[in-house]
Amino acid sequence: MSGYFIAGTDTGVGKTRATAGLLRGLVELGLQPRGMKPVSAGGNEDATMIAAVTGQIADDVNLNPYNLAEPLSPHIAAENAGICIDIKRICTAYAALTAESGIVLVEGAGGWLSPISDDQTMADIAVALRLPVLLVVGLRLGCLNHALLTAQAIRASGLALAGWLGSQPQRGFAASEANLRTLSQWLGSTPLAVLPWQPDTSRDAGIFKPAARQLARQCKLLDR
Repeated sequence: MSGYFIAGTDTGVGKTRATAGLLRGLVELGLQPRGMKPVSAGGNEDATMIAAVTGQIADDVNLNPYNLAEPLSPHIAAENAGICIDIKRICTAYAALTAESGIVLVEGAGGWLSPISDDQTMADIAVALRLPVLLVVGLRLGCLNHALLTAQAIRASGLALAGWLGSQPQRGFAASEANLRTLSQWLGSTPLAVLPWQPDTSRDAGIFKPAARQLARQCKLLDR
């Protein structure tokens, strides 16, 4: 195992914040992780956030093989641009990153089954890379159904749900704690981290350290 696929229950739930935070935690452990955004739509802001942590170059084709201009579902943005998203190209880019680092975090786009073509979804990328999945759950009304359906779909794909993170994408969701308890029961584990609502992510330092250490141990990059 050389990495993890970061999936979300929906778009805008904090996948990039989680990916960048976990990468920063790994860097603080003295490791040299790599990040990857196989498909972006609407610019490469996510890749830029990842690169700022790892020292990669945001427009490197290995970090971001497909950077689509329009902020639409990837399959629509790709069709409008006359591009066919090739999973083999993504796998080649991932292999190049694993040659540089012992751990690569791959951030998906949208939700688990967001289409990337007429007959493939983000899930097909994760399956092709054969990576265990970390699920970012946006803590808001409807998140229980979204999280449980996504976890079910991940396992049905033959991949392991290696853990999950709770994220508050909006201010003042009163049922956050109750939802975290329910998710812990139904998903079978407590969250690796809980990301409070805060627009300034520079204050995230410390939230991700325990989770990053756990991931590094699982990848056999740390003894303890």
